[in-house]
Amino acid sequence: MVVKIGDFGISKILSSKSKAYTVVGTPCYISPELCEGKPYNQKSDIWALGCVLYELASLKRAFEAANLPALVLKIMSGTFAPISDRYSPELRQLVLSLLSLEPAQRPPLSHIMAQPLCIRALLNLHTDLGSVRMRRPVQAEKPLAAGPPMAPGTTGSRTTSARCRGVPRGPARPAIPPPLSSVYTWGGGLSAPLRLPMLNTEVVQVAAGRTQKAGVTRSGRLILWEAPPLGAGGGTLLPGAVEQQQPQFVSRFLEGQSGVTIKHVACGDLFTACLTDRGIIMTFGSGSNGCLGHGGLNDISQPTIVEALLGYEMVQVACGASHVLALSTERELFAWGRGDGGRLGLGTRESHSCPQQVPMPPGQEAQRVICGIDSSMILTVPGRALACGSNRFNKLGLDHLSLGEEPAPHQQVEEALNFTPLGSAPLDREPLLSVDLGTAHSAAVTASGDCYTFGSNQHGQLGTNARRVSRAPCQVQGLQGIKIAMVACGDAFTVAIGAEGEVYSWGKGARGRLGRRDEDAALPRPVQLDETHPYTVTSVSCCHGNTLLAIRPVTDEPVPP
Repeated sequence: MVVKIGDFGISKILSSKSKAYTVVGTPCYISPELCEGKPYNQKSDIWALGCVLYELASLKRAFEAANLPALVLKIMSGTFAPISDRYSPELRQLVLSLLSLEPAQRPPLSHIMAQPLCIRALLNLHTDLGSVRMRRPVQAEKPLAAGPPMAPGTTGSRTTSARCRGVPRGPARPAIPPPLSSVYTWGGGLSAPLRLPMLNTEVVQVAAGRTQKAGVTRSGRLILWEAPPLGAGGGTLLPGAVEQQQPQFVSRFLEGQSGVTIKHVACGDLFTACLTDRGIIMTFGSGSNGCLGHGGLNDISQPTIVEALLGYEMVQVACGASHVLALSTERELFAWGRGDGGRLGLGTRESHSCPQQVPMPPGQEAQRVICGIDSSMILTVPGRALACGSNRFNKLGLDHLSLGEEPAPHQQVEEALNFTPLGSAPLDREPLLSVDLGTAHSAAVTASGDCYTFGSNQHGQLGTNARRVSRAPCQVQGLQGIKIAMVACGDAFTVAIGAEGEVYSWGKGARGRLGRRDEDAALPRPVQLDETHPYTVTSVSCCHGNTLLAIRPVTDEPVPP
């Protein structure tokens, strides 16, 4: 007699609306705290154990309903029919304790196993647990979630690795091994790249917001970099003592993340969105403009599940300054937040505090979503682009232009309320790999590795010698012959990563935007990182005047999956 219990995860159960109850089970076993969007721990497994025990005893589920919202209400009320009194009082009491609404009142597994009701059966239980092959992790932090970084062009991160840079590799190996990864930041008054504290972990993706600096570790934890609290540099110094320099940033893991594995993070203005390995989107921060997607404008300090998207398995999320786009495995697109200018792609300028499904043009299938300050863009499966929102300065490439043309005033597209194909050459026909939207300009990387910019060139952010006003896209000068892998746009500057790991920046140089002490540079110039080992750039994100960049050293050891 063999009994096997598998935990498939609710991302598989809730892969789509049509398959929510038929793929591997139902969401009838999720705990009340998960229904409320609270971070959960092992006590949610105890709840699920109670649901299974109840079903074994009564041959029906403890909680059932015709639809997901009704089911959530039943679970949160905690009311269910008692099991038959032909079972012992001990068994009935055990079921009641397992299905306590308060997680703290549910017994731990050790107490359950020690009950006379269970211990005799456990002593007779044969397992093959001892034959499971174990492998010692080679990293300081054991990977918990396997999965590739997000594809290039995702807003908040461009994570296709650019190949190694740094000191050429020779026969002599360094005495000190390189860190698992490094994250640099510049801008906001920092004129040279600053290496951020890492908590001895590997960061695979980063995202920058107006005030936030966030990263996702390989094991699925969310790491935040913040300014230290006032007075963190120490108390009163003794006479003659040398004053210690206060650190620019301190790092910490997000609290209350127990049991949740983060796969991707995106940042807006004062709010953050996370995608878990189960395809669930969680948001926290400022609730203004309805950016959190919870149906209100309240601020939330801890990541909370966007309940309206339960039933869909999400694969990507992107944040603008005050709106969000999210994409499911079934290529269903959702938008919420501020709607003026048509940035949500819903055909109106209305704002929404709950996710709304976005209509797609016939024959178009979304592959990736990108959010700007007041606009949005979609990359479709064949590498074409659709955009909506403000097209000021033709920063979305919606004007219908041939190469070198300038449109008449009546032909200029100022905004689009629905997702519309790009009309400016060569963006309308070249397959695009990576796109990012800045405040007044945008940049795109073609399949051949060429970098094009379009929009305002007031501060030289388009990367051309002439700062003339032009609505036509242009190829960045000085990068010809260099294959570009990913690109990111700030308020008035641009950062590009070469396929060999080169980091270039151009545009407005005030407050360290370009990562060097130069003044404004209308043409790309390299940014120097303080690295002694060859490295790979894994992710880059720009927001307003700041840049966040993650690298991984290249070693002879194989990279874990």
